[in-house]
Amino acid sequence: MEIGAFNGPAWTHPVFFVAVAFVLFFALFGAKLWAVMVGMLDGHAERIKRELSEAAQLRREAEAMLAEARSERELALAQAQRTLEFAKDEAARVAEAASLDATAAIKRREQMATDRINAAELAAIRDVRAAAAEVAAISAERLISQDLTPEADAGLLDRAIAGLPAAFATQRAA
Repeated sequence: MEIGAFNGPAWTHPVFFVAVAFVLFFALFGAKLWAVMVGMLDGHAERIKRELSEAAQLRREAEAMLAEARSERELALAQAQRTLEFAKDEAARVAEAASLDATAAIKRREQMATDRINAAELAAIRDVRAAAAEVAAISAERLISQDLTPEADAGLLDRAIAGLPAAFATQRAA
């Protein structure tokens, strides 16, 4: 460009028309573009809110399952305690009046009661562990999601959402 290229009225230069076109473009389409961008961001925020509410619901369900497993364990332990007390009382009565055969029968009954107690305790522990693992997974997911970047967070959310049907199917099967 020459040094004197901008001499004369401003409307005779191409730069003037480019500037006017730029201003007109944003004056005419700026509000629409802004509305589209705001709509996209609002949609993304709504999706995140929905996912957070789903995660909170899953956590509440996991906590309910954990509480139920704990109460079942307590019930099983109380029943086992009653069974054990009953077995001990019966063993004491039979031991006073029975011979060696009666003593052997009592030992078998005590072993069966102990086996039932152990089986009930193992089942309760397994249920509590499963519920605790599920709560730990949900808690870990929350903790991890707080420290991740938005890009890594999006990938983690996509994988978690993709795994939900399998998790629900496993939960229903159990």
